[in-house]
Amino acid sequence: FLLQQRAPGKVLHDAVCSHLNLVEGDYFGLEFPDHKKMMVWLDLLKPVMKQIRRPKHVVVKFVVKFFPPDHAQLQEELTRYLFALQVKQDLAQGRLTCNDTSTALLISHIVQSEIGDFDETIDREHLAKNKYIPQQEALEDKIMEFHRSHMGQTPAESDFQLLEIARRLEMYGIRLHPAKDREGTKINLAVANTGILVFQGHTKINAFNWAKVRKLSFKRKRFLIKLRPDVNSSFQDTLEFLMASRDFCKSFWKICVEHHAFFRLFEEPKPKPKPVLFSRGSSFRFSGRTQKQVLDYVKEGGHKKVQFERKHSKIHSIRSLSAQPSEQHTEVPKQVSDFSAHFPFNWELRSLGLQSCQQGKELKASTEDTGQHKSPSLKKSPKEGRKVDGAVVSTVEEEEEAAKDRMQQNRPQSQQPSTGSLTGSPHLSELSINSQGGPSVVNMSLSPNLSPDAKQSSPLISPLLNDPSCIRTDDEEEVKRKRFPTEKAYFIAKEVATTERTYLKDLEVITSWFQSAVSKEDCMPETLKNLIFSNFEPLHKFHTSFLKEIEQRLALWEGRSNAHIKGDYQRIGDVMLKNIQSMKQLTIHLWKHNEILIELENGIKNSRKLETFCRDFELQKVCYLPLNTFLLRPLHRLMHYKQIMERLCKHYPPSHIDFRDSRAALAEISEMVAQLHGNMIKMENFQKLHELKKDLIGIDNLVIPGREFIRLGSLSKLSGKGLQQRMFFLFNDIMLYTSRGLTASNQFKVHGHLPLYGMTIEESEEEWGVPHCLTLRGQHQSIVVAASSRTEMDKWTEDIQMAIDLAEKSSGPAPELLASSPPDNKSPDETTVDQESEDDLSASRTSLERQSPHRGNTTVHVCWHRNTSVSMIDFSIAVENQLSGNLLRKFKNSNGWQKLWVVFTNFCMFFYKSHQDNHPLASLPLLGYSLTIPSESENIHKDYVFKLHFKSHVYYFRAESEYTFER
Repeated sequence: FLLQQRAPGKVLHDAVCSHLNLVEGDYFGLEFPDHKKMMVWLDLLKPVMKQIRRPKHVVVKFVVKFFPPDHAQLQEELTRYLFALQVKQDLAQGRLTCNDTSTALLISHIVQSEIGDFDETIDREHLAKNKYIPQQEALEDKIMEFHRSHMGQTPAESDFQLLEIARRLEMYGIRLHPAKDREGTKINLAVANTGILVFQGHTKINAFNWAKVRKLSFKRKRFLIKLRPDVNSSFQDTLEFLMASRDFCKSFWKICVEHHAFFRLFEEPKPKPKPVLFSRGSSFRFSGRTQKQVLDYVKEGGHKKVQFERKHSKIHSIRSLSAQPSEQHTEVPKQVSDFSAHFPFNWELRSLGLQSCQQGKELKASTEDTGQHKSPSLKKSPKEGRKVDGAVVSTVEEEEEAAKDRMQQNRPQSQQPSTGSLTGSPHLSELSINSQGGPSVVNMSLSPNLSPDAKQSSPLISPLLNDPSCIRTDDEEEVKRKRFPTEKAYFIAKEVATTERTYLKDLEVITSWFQSAVSKEDCMPETLKNLIFSNFEPLHKFHTSFLKEIEQRLALWEGRSNAHIKGDYQRIGDVMLKNIQSMKQLTIHLWKHNEILIELENGIKNSRKLETFCRDFELQKVCYLPLNTFLLRPLHRLMHYKQIMERLCKHYPPSHIDFRDSRAALAEISEMVAQLHGNMIKMENFQKLHELKKDLIGIDNLVIPGREFIRLGSLSKLSGKGLQQRMFFLFNDIMLYTSRGLTASNQFKVHGHLPLYGMTIEESEEEWGVPHCLTLRGQHQSIVVAASSRTEMDKWTEDIQMAIDLAEKSSGPAPELLASSPPDNKSPDETTVDQESEDDLSASRTSLERQSPHRGNTTVHVCWHRNTSVSMIDFSIAVENQLSGNLLRKFKNSNGWQKLWVVFTNFCMFFYKSHQDNHPLASLPLLGYSLTIPSESENIHKDYVFKLHFKSHVYYFRAESEYTFER
């Protein structure tokens, strides 16, 4: 059919990807032998019939064409699986060469993926039947030794580890093209994401990064590389290599053009205008999405997750959106061999035996037949055996699909947890559901070192999502709304009560949960215990009675008791004045919080046991924010009181009965805030530096006197490999740039630092041809960075210039105080896997063996995934604008609204079933989101509704009053 229609190669390529439900198909290509038996890539612009002359006699192979520098950029589990199969094939064919240790380690991960956990008898039988490399027998003992260490590792995890090892091998993704240099020496040329490589045999002897290459061309059999002028280089301006024939030369040139465009350009190059009279040279150009476009598309979530089955694996790794497995809905996916029924070619899928589901079919969870084999997604390795209260998360799209299905089916919910292996969005989950609230859920922690997709199963049976009592009809809401007061003063008073409830819960994190945990472990000195709890318990006691008094006043105001005297109690100023005056006696405890924060951090620094204890406590569900944030809550609360009283005084006319008490209460709280404000600013900076220290590795002395945090965020750094995403951290004396490392705890590895003293900053879009581009010129180093938008670029420019001015005027910390080093001498359980040496590749196993906490939902990670930034000023504003209360959330595909208790803090909305819950059931990080009011076309015919949206993710929330809506 394609031949008859003269369809271009792109149609065929897209048809293959569609059949496989492969979203990231741009990394792959179709390869076939031409009429001279030379393997060539299918040109996506030319008609298929002009390229494949005798289709019935041609085998077309679907193979990996573009190998990215970091497999973490592959955001779909299916894509990583295909890459893993490519590695397996390249090993078998001898194309991927490496030493025996690396070979055995690679094969051990393949075996783990195919047969599961180690069993000596099964291993020997499997290796006898399956030959992964020639002369495999000599390595079998070493393969089994490595396989023994992969206990509990799922197929998806094995793929991730396999690619982590393979990507650092010199021959990974390399196809050698024979050539000769000017002296006639036999060499091999290859192209990679970084540029053009020169090999002698299988040893790389030279590399020409894309940044150095000015022009690529060919003339008959000669392949020419024109370099940019470089005074430090001994190379000639133009390098010349001789290849076997013009066809070989042109084929290699075309591959180089495609690699350069895919990895270096922001978008597909536009076609050149056709010459009027005659043309010179080739009209070939790259066609398709660039890597940046692919990454952006997948991150936007503009596609549905698909399920697939590993044909060679005895263990199933199945994507599913359905929470409840059912035999009657289980589908048998089509095999790739079915291609022969659709196309007139002999198809051989080089990725060997993938099974796929047709796109558009309803996605259901598949389970194995009842028998001895259980899904490894439900297995727990011995290392994961200890109970860790880490949140298991799923995307909001999955949750809403499941909720919609349940509503449509209108049948009772089973209380059995799901056995489907749930894999979420490759970027940060838009709405993270902590499914551990369900009574029958197996408690599992996320494996921290895995790919972002490789999450453990989440049953999606959260009371937050499925409790019918939470869904309110419009009539119920109207009746309830008419029963309560409507004046603004009432809702201001109600805000005092709702935020006080959250504040009391935050105090209990320290006085109840943390104290209880400390009492069971001998890890904290008695002096530190006394310092913390003796200063927090009086606050908790006072605010417990304060909340009770506010709630009693609101009950009178609403007329729920003593209705005949209601008129005297429609005010809050007198209650606030009385309690703020009493609060002054607690100031002595508030002054101690600076000492508490410093002493706790010193204790953590000096005691590995205390560090581990605090780290584990932060993984508990009740500790929904960093631990040291809770230590700042009492000071933050004073500011909230001040702002609430300012709004109340602004609302009241001077003649109002409550105005005098309210103004007096405002004066009292303003005095307290003024006394403690300077101390609070220092504590916030100290806390932020220590929090960032946990997110960074490869740095010493981040927290030093005089250093102030200014901004953090994601920028693209221009290097020889093209634009690469980096996380930047700006302080008043220095700027760090990092990448997200493959450590067990998902931290960011420091790549370099720029002292701000003597630095200049200039826009350089025209010079580099990159939008929103800046050049930072330091005294010893210059870098080029690009922001995601003009707004982001302006924010960075303003803050960097301010920091440069501060560095010029200040006699602050010297840059040499910031020294790169291993993560922490006292914490050997944090292991990075950045070594490039083949001999050290076995170190990658340690990321499975040494489980550490997963820091995947911090502000730093949100900025990384949302490609945005946040400043210290933003943090301060966020502290001032914390809020708690009930909101109604609209279901995605119905008119129902769900009542939730919502806490807004730290750039994130935390969702609870009620204010009495001890921990949130779900969270929605809001950095990068837009806030608007629904338009008429959205058919939300309700008052006080606001809309939150980020790319394809949209949520509607409804407030109870105009005041609450505006807040």
